[in-house]
Amino acid sequence: MSNAVVSNIGQAAASGSTTALFLKVFSGEVLTAFEDAQSTADKHVVRSISSGQSAQFPVMGKATASYHTAGNEITGGSITHNERVISIQGLLIAPTFIAKIDEAKNHYDVRSQYSKECGNVLAQTMDKHVYQQIINASRAGAAAPQAAGAALAADSDFETNGASAAATIFSAAQKMDENNIPENDRYCAVSPAAYYALVQTTNVINRDWGGKGAYAEGEVLKVAGIHIVKTNNLPSTNITSGVLDGSDGNLGGNYSNTVGAVWHKSCVGTVKLMDLAVEMEYDVRRQGTLLVAKYAMGHGILRPDAAFEIKTS
Repeated sequence: MSNAVVSNIGQAAASGSTTALFLKVFSGEVLTAFEDAQSTADKHVVRSISSGQSAQFPVMGKATASYHTAGNEITGGSITHNERVISIQGLLIAPTFIAKIDEAKNHYDVRSQYSKECGNVLAQTMDKHVYQQIINASRAGAAAPQAAGAALAADSDFETNGASAAATIFSAAQKMDENNIPENDRYCAVSPAAYYALVQTTNVINRDWGGKGAYAEGEVLKVAGIHIVKTNNLPSTNITSGVLDGSDGNLGGNYSNTVGAVWHKSCVGTVKLMDLAVEMEYDVRRQGTLLVAKYAMGHGILRPDAAFEIKTS
């Protein structure tokens, strides 16, 4: 009786290790988990650089108009220029170690769970830092030709009273209009408590009144033309440690009264030096594989007048 011809699904190009392709599954799972857990990636400005420590974002003011007096020479007009610089704030890593014996016993389940955890923690950390900078932007001073940020009036029951929360979001929309912020790409981040309070507010989701959402689905799409984002990553404490300095100040701050944020996509920016990647190495001395998910990015303020913090007091 002859032996069966085995198709090694983990072998690359029919040669080498029979488990080589299995190791690559982890990287794909990390990327998927990161994208699934990230809520701000497409809601702010992101730029990639191939080398260096920082990136420059030019800031340009507006032109002025005036009536011409017949016979006077037209000599041109001045447009104010400035810049915002966002620096890379270090290498963020999510490491894990998979013992060979565990991998042999339960390869797919172990890798799947570990990869989701690595992807989730990186995504949530990035989300938290972006939200912190959105709120920091609302507190930032003016830098000509840009106006200063401006916090909204306090809303003590924002997370429990949907009607009050909706009114506050409308107030943010009004302030954005007054600041000449584009109507597209406006967002509002709220906690799950505030989100479901909005769902139960009839005039927010009732389509007969122009509402956007569904009571049955527990879904709010927009309020005052602003996309509503439900998240657990809004800062809510006084963050003084575990943060790095950037060109626009520390990523930390006192967010004890913060309950929401409204912003336009141009409010903050992210600079990527090293995009999300995974390194893997088998350690014969420890009989297992060390896997490190990582990225090197920086987050900074671009346009303070396009950010509004919602506070309880």
